[in-house]
Amino acid sequence: MYGTGNKKMLNMLILEILREYTDEDHSLTQQEIIKLLKQNYGMECDRRSVRSNIISLKEMGYDISTDKGNRLVSREFDDAELRLLIDGVFTSGAITDKEAHKLVGKLEKFSNKYFKSHVSYIHSTSSGMNAENQNVMDSIATIDMAISKGKKIAFSYLQYGIDFKLHPKRDIRYVVNPYQMINNKGKYYLIGNYEGHDNVSHYRLDRITNVEILEENRKPMKSVKGLEKGFNIQEYISERVYMFSGESERFKIRTNEIMMDALVDSFGKGFRVELGEDSDIIVTLKCNPNAFFFWTMQYGNSVEVLEPQSMRDRIKEESMKVYKKYK
Repeated sequence: MYGTGNKKMLNMLILEILREYTDEDHSLTQQEIIKLLKQNYGMECDRRSVRSNIISLKEMGYDISTDKGNRLVSREFDDAELRLLIDGVFTSGAITDKEAHKLVGKLEKFSNKYFKSHVSYIHSTSSGMNAENQNVMDSIATIDMAISKGKKIAFSYLQYGIDFKLHPKRDIRYVVNPYQMINNKGKYYLIGNYEGHDNVSHYRLDRITNVEILEENRKPMKSVKGLEKGFNIQEYISERVYMFSGESERFKIRTNEIMMDALVDSFGKGFRVELGEDSDIIVTLKCNPNAFFFWTMQYGNSVEVLEPQSMRDRIKEESMKVYKKYK
């Protein structure tokens, strides 16, 4: 029989067994729970103890059904939510495959053996797109602490060389006032202000390494150009399709209503639409100029820039350069 110390933890061990072996479609009898307690934990007990501890767990708020066996009905995440989280982690370009598998393993602890068997292939698979910087998780933790303390940070910033390996972009370390970390299209970015400048800058978190929290307090956000009224994550992302730094401008384009999916995917729903001729639409939106230029070039003949004239000229000039290359 179990000793005094083990007796106090019996209800938690029973809860762990219910988490691992039961769900909406799978139940355990009291005898099966007794067998698993002995098999997994070397714990011996009787049916009365199992029953009283399950009642205790139910009184503590755990959603346990005792109808036709014992099972944990609801838990922190259902299978669909867990699958969504796991897929998000595994397809993230911000962390290494090793870190992704480690994090997925932690998420799987919220599931049971039946769910784990459905996603077991993940542990022998590589996405082929994950980051190579081994220090991403450490960088995130350090930057998060600096943001909460309102301190400046210094770090090295990496870029790929022709050897396909990451190298420091320059010898001098970056000194940045950090304000926020955001996710955009599977990549994570630090939003801040580069020391000595007055505008917003952002940095790929999987390119940041050797982060150091400095003693000096960071610059107030309201003193940074573009952040005077605070930081709006959705607005920032929608105005920077490809995460270029710099101020946003207003643009007007002519396109077709079949482009609405692409427009919403790229710019959110913060743009204005007017009906044009036939199925044409006139769209007015706000975006970073460089991001808007590359987005427009991407869709070629499906989009015509109407305003401003400077962007029309830029696209015309670049299109002529492309034409000459293929002439």
